[in-house]
Amino acid sequence: MMKKENKYFIFDRPLEYSHCRILKNLYHNFILTYYKILLNIYKPKKIENKKYKVSICAIFKNEALYLKEWIEYHKIVGIQHFYLYNNNSEDNYEEILKTYIDEGLVTLIHWPHNQAQMEAYKDGIKNFSFESEWITFIDIDEFIVPIIENNIYNVLKPFQKNRPIVIAYWKMFGTSGKVSRNTNNLVTEDFTISWNKFSDMGKIFFNTAYSLDYSQIHSKTIHHYSWGKLKKILLPPVNIFDKICMYGQNPVPQNMDNCFPLQINHYFTKTYDEYKQKKAKGDVYFKINPHDEEYFFMHEMFNQSTDFKIYKYLIKLKLALGIKE
Repeated sequence: MMKKENKYFIFDRPLEYSHCRILKNLYHNFILTYYKILLNIYKPKKIENKKYKVSICAIFKNEALYLKEWIEYHKIVGIQHFYLYNNNSEDNYEEILKTYIDEGLVTLIHWPHNQAQMEAYKDGIKNFSFESEWITFIDIDEFIVPIIENNIYNVLKPFQKNRPIVIAYWKMFGTSGKVSRNTNNLVTEDFTISWNKFSDMGKIFFNTAYSLDYSQIHSKTIHHYSWGKLKKILLPPVNIFDKICMYGQNPVPQNMDNCFPLQINHYFTKTYDEYKQKKAKGDVYFKINPHDEEYFFMHEMFNQSTDFKIYKYLIKLKLALGIKE
């Protein structure tokens, strides 16, 4: 078993090299041109102007403590609507969300089904694709950070005519050395120590002018990786560099100097105590949460850099939240 790593990505899951994988990689090199042609031929005849440009579909369980910061931040970077699926929460989420629901910013759906995260996303696609031009599927511990632009839609707009799925990558954040903290503080301000490279996983932005294909075996977790479909033609995802992503490969243009136009800050652990609380409360995907202490430290050991890119939005966020310090 060998572990592959490159200039831009940390691969925290070992990749086994075999004759089968080598053959797949050779096939991949030939097939890219074919799919690039398909993407440019099979495209919507007309892009509809919908009620919202970019929306988030998310499922949450007992995360009221973090909802307000997460919503207010994403409003700043251009999210126009939130489809939020409540999975048996027992905290004060309704109190936090009431104002947003009343003003039409949040659509709240009660989703009592256990380990039915993917089904919630499929429900969101089925019921709300007509309202939003783009839908992304992120968690409450993930924050979309436009870097070159300051608005998410400006990043996505060049893809709208002929790309069904755009993948943005995770920048993983750890504890920043904190066992505990005052949870009234901002997540986006408290945690600045990150992996020095990106994760090879991330989240998708779905162009609703297409449909999503659920039949592919690699589309089991549709929020990480999916194929689109138009006129029964399957179309692969591209990443934020407009590079087709197939067979686990994530091509990046040369000489990027780690400057990605957009990243997803994944505050995976927060503090050590918050990580333990997260594990104890149950999970919307796993019946038994596999994220034990060994898993925690495996991720924590990658945290060797600082990343302040989200800080350019902090003053706007604090003003939106009424924070005066």
